[in-house]
Amino acid sequence: MWRNQCRGGAAVLWLALSAFAAQTHAAQADGTQQVLEHHGNAARSGSYVVPGLTLEAAAHLHADPDFHADIAGPVYAQPLYWRTPGTDHGLVLVATEQNLVYALDSRTGALAWKTAVGPPVPRSSLPCGNIDPLGITGTPAIDERTQTLYLDAMVRDKASNEPKHLIFALSLKDGSVLPGWPVDVEAALKAGGQTFPSSVQSERGALTLAANTLYVAYGGHFGDCGDYHGRVVGISLQATHAVRSWSTRARGGGVWAPGGVSSDGTALYIATGNTMGATRWEDGEAIIRLAPDLGFSGQPRDYFAPTDWPQLDARDADLGGTNPLLISLSGATAPELVLALGKDGNAYLLDRRNLGGVGGALASRKVSSTAIRTSPAYLSAGNEAVVAFQGRGVDCPRGAGGDLVGLKITSGSPPQLAVLWCAAANGRGSPILTTTDGHANAIVWIIGAEDSNRLRGFRGDTGAEVFAGGGPAEAMSEVRRFQTPIVIGRHMYVAADQRLYAFTF
Repeated sequence: MWRNQCRGGAAVLWLALSAFAAQTHAAQADGTQQVLEHHGNAARSGSYVVPGLTLEAAAHLHADPDFHADIAGPVYAQPLYWRTPGTDHGLVLVATEQNLVYALDSRTGALAWKTAVGPPVPRSSLPCGNIDPLGITGTPAIDERTQTLYLDAMVRDKASNEPKHLIFALSLKDGSVLPGWPVDVEAALKAGGQTFPSSVQSERGALTLAANTLYVAYGGHFGDCGDYHGRVVGISLQATHAVRSWSTRARGGGVWAPGGVSSDGTALYIATGNTMGATRWEDGEAIIRLAPDLGFSGQPRDYFAPTDWPQLDARDADLGGTNPLLISLSGATAPELVLALGKDGNAYLLDRRNLGGVGGALASRKVSSTAIRTSPAYLSAGNEAVVAFQGRGVDCPRGAGGDLVGLKITSGSPPQLAVLWCAAANGRGSPILTTTDGHANAIVWIIGAEDSNRLRGFRGDTGAEVFAGGGPAEAMSEVRRFQTPIVIGRHMYVAADQRLYAFTF
């Protein structure tokens, strides 16, 4: 039984979550495990089990006075956490647009090591964009087996002065670049007869590890300049580092969502953005399923696009603003689902076994009056699930409003989508969810990025605020859009301009 005394339909939803802990949260059951990828795992659930972080404890969250960590540059990438073998603590890894990677003691913020991977690229050297300078933007990924941190950095080549996308492998022990790295993406693809103009390709999506391969997604810069294509590059982690690639047929169609590539362990799922000049569907405005070798069948079972994809192209209303969410609902006609959230404000629910082609959604609904661009988070159990996302909710219960939305998904034929609650986050961060054991004390946490720059917490059943951001000690410097916190033990970490913050309870 859920112990937070929720009522009505919300009680039904959250009672169902009592069966959820075993599968999704087993790797984080003690609240002190690793955070190796964006939103905690390749499925991008964004949910953490944190024993002790009850609704009551959340109200007393505060900045840890014993933690202090200065960093250089703005940060768009989510921090990661790696526990040092044989110890009860670890390192928080932070990568910045200055192309600096920091390994910081998780207890004090003390610097363990720092690595510079090359000079970042100034905005003036690029045909368009809105990040200056441009360095490491996408969240790196950690391979726990080999104790390696992988990242993509936009680096200004010292010889040619041209921008290059270089993929690095750093030792977590000391930050050194491992032998055989970095991989020059443009050069590797050119050797295989493919074109990849680094100056017009951006790398905003989080990196993903699956099938002994590192997957890196690419889109374009703000402004959609140049002949870029949405692309996923796969680099084998074997010694040869063989490189594979998939790209959209039409120009554009960037794979730019902050969550990057989602994976259920058997396939890869991506969301693509607007294509340019396409008169027939050519991979844009879509959810696409790729094989681990990046093969794409082109059959309707392996992609979905809305019927109005040409209008979305014309309006720059990308379906690709968020990564696909992979949700399981028992008792449903289609138990394995994909949820897509678009810049058009719509939610599209898809059958993961058969994505349906153009117009093939199981259900769709307008859930936001503004574009949805940041990474969502979710919990699911039984025949219901809840998704938290940043957007301006529509059809909010009790006439409430706000820019944080709780979306309820119920199995059925077809499945049902409904706005559960709306709240005010006051910013453009990516939410996460915490529970004390996988179901109880569910709290949605979000940063008011590029607005209030405050961390806030809301009840998962009603959206009622449980942490309002604290006082002067909890104020943060500018937090960049898309940024999302991580939780380890009794600490919640937030990366902001010039500093990593730690909150405790």
